[in-house]
Amino acid sequence: MTLTGRDEALPDRQVALVDLLDRLLAGGVVITGDIVLSIADIDLVRISLRALITSVTATDAPFAPGDPS
Repeated sequence: MTLTGRDEALPDRQVALVDLLDRLLAGGVVITGDIVLSIADIDLVRISLRALITSVTATDAPFAPGDPS
C-alpha cells in the first residue's frame, strides 16, 4: 500500500502552544456545544452554547491612543 496525495502522512514537528493560539486567534475560532439535563429520558433543561473567539488588532480600535475624540 502506497500513500499518495491526500493520504500522505504529516511530518512530525512540534508546534508551540503560543504559535497555535496565534494562528487560531488570527483567523477566529467558533466554539459550539450543547448541554442537556434529563431524567428518565425526559429533557428538563437544554443549553446551547456558541462563542466566537478572535483577536483584536490595533487597526480595529475605534480611536488611537492619545486621541481626545
